[in-house]
Amino acid sequence: MLVAAPLLVLGRPLVVFLWALPLNWSRRIGNLGKIPSLNGLWRFATIPFVAWAIHAIALWTWHIPMLFEAVQRSEAIHTAQHLSFLISALLFWWALIHGPQGAMGYGAAVLYLFTTSVHSGVLGALITLAGSVWYPSYVGLTSSWGLTPLEDQQLGGLIMWIPAGLVYVIAGLALFAGWLREADVRAGKRERLELTP
Repeated sequence: MLVAAPLLVLGRPLVVFLWALPLNWSRRIGNLGKIPSLNGLWRFATIPFVAWAIHAIALWTWHIPMLFEAVQRSEAIHTAQHLSFLISALLFWWALIHGPQGAMGYGAAVLYLFTTSVHSGVLGALITLAGSVWYPSYVGLTSSWGLTPLEDQQLGGLIMWIPAGLVYVIAGLALFAGWLREADVRAGKRERLELTP
């Protein structure tokens, strides 16, 4: 969510992935983008607010104790959890980095990163500061690390709270710098057009 997803979005590896497939497969996959309903769904899902909401819902939903416990009991549910984390993160980062407004949309992207940092930080803080174990399936699994289940939960929450928040802050600063750079370029172009007789 914080490393692989933004790097995949920045790298835009889809074309390279298509080259790795047999030609008829890559053509079929490439033609999916020409289907109006899929194209419309993609445009809707990558509206920055929509992608932000999908990402937030995926994060909070899977940390509901009942669902988190189900993840521990079923490999299929565990896979669904990680797929939803990755797909929602890919949508989120794509909408911020390659959104419809391009680099001029980076100003809004900073706001989305800030609010994501806040809400995910709140979830991490709740997990860290909890006085009881939220996820009972971890009881008995953490002693080999020298941790009680509550300490393990608190450590997980702390990682989610501080280092993850730092990633969002760094990404927000990078997008803010890109936004300022783009605004400067546009202002320069506008000035040159006004000076041209």
